[in-house]
Amino acid sequence: MQSWVAIPENSDFTLYNLPFGIFEHPTDGPRIGVAIGNQIIDMYQTAQLGLLDSTGAPAEVFANRYLNDFIALGRPVWARTRQVLTELLQEGNERLQSHQNEALLPMESTNMLLPVKIGDYTDFYSSLEHATNVGKLFRPDNPLLPNWKHLPVAYHGRASSIVVSGTDIHRPQGQTMPADAEHPDFGPSKRMDFELETAFIIGEDTELSHAIPVREAEKYMFGMVLFNDWSARDLQKWEYVPLGPFLGKNFASSISPWVVTLEALEPFRTTCPEQEPAPLPYLQSKKNRTFDINLEVYIQADGHEETKICTSNFKYLYWNMSQQLAHHTVNGCNVNIGDIMASGTISGADPNSFGSMLELSKGGKEKIHIGDGIERTFLEDYDTVIMRGYAQKGAIRVGFGEVKSQLLPALNTDHH
Repeated sequence: MQSWVAIPENSDFTLYNLPFGIFEHPTDGPRIGVAIGNQIIDMYQTAQLGLLDSTGAPAEVFANRYLNDFIALGRPVWARTRQVLTELLQEGNERLQSHQNEALLPMESTNMLLPVKIGDYTDFYSSLEHATNVGKLFRPDNPLLPNWKHLPVAYHGRASSIVVSGTDIHRPQGQTMPADAEHPDFGPSKRMDFELETAFIIGEDTELSHAIPVREAEKYMFGMVLFNDWSARDLQKWEYVPLGPFLGKNFASSISPWVVTLEALEPFRTTCPEQEPAPLPYLQSKKNRTFDINLEVYIQADGHEETKICTSNFKYLYWNMSQQLAHHTVNGCNVNIGDIMASGTISGADPNSFGSMLELSKGGKEKIHIGDGIERTFLEDYDTVIMRGYAQKGAIRVGFGEVKSQLLPALNTDHH
């Protein structure tokens, strides 16, 4: 497919993608937009021109601060909207092209906002390699806990501190237990880390006590984003027994602004890793319930160029998204449109594919080179973390853009 819009080579936002997001219109406030090349389609303006009448979506739904109301219209409307846009953007179709000065804006002239209103957020722990690597640091003889291969482990995170790419993060403060000390200390985290993750966004509400079957789970997903689960490893280590992550995680998570639909990812289906032992029947899922999505992490020290430190892939996850959602709801837990379910750190078998500094530096014992003779074990103030993701098959490319945030020093809060 060719478009009349100029799409740069290796753009994430091709005619095969058309992801949804929320942008701040220079004069009219937040709107729903769709990315194409380096442009944003103003969906409200396009609807006002009568070009989206056949989608079944009222024009007003595109003038919202969040995608939730559009998502609530249902899968047939999302699919029809993508189909209509694909036709409007194809070479030779002048219906939108003749109005491009009204309906398209350059990306650099806009500000991207959080795409959905998030009611709840769950973070899974679904990479076998990551769980094993981290387990070895704490339990060398028994890295995987007994339940890990039987269920997708997760914890309930903090929705209020999920922010969009471009939002700077302050180094968190809290309690840590220094080596050989008898009492905990208080202060800024000394072991700040990122976690390379993706997340899916719930596309349909369910009732309390309704379990989503694994075979139907994808019907309840609107799309995916990149997800950086910021982690303060020293806070986490001291607090996580007995009830798991708390202040080491809930200070911030960053997501990419564009939501890539599962429909756009369909050409990139691939098989999941072999699961041994076989999961219980309610978790048995089709082998092709994953996608071949390349994932990369870059670190940029202040005033320096970015350096790639990790190359991973979404297909490495042991537990797929359908299994995650089926397990999440098997006890009757309800989900709502806009809820976010993150994958957990996505690491592969190769050391270059480890999706956190905890793994890359072997718990802080080895230096990571980030260019210009600069080394890190954990993140330092003013470091910027950039994550990118894309799927490619021949000429077809579908990407997520990036999630990028800078780590700022801890705020000087007086706790005495």
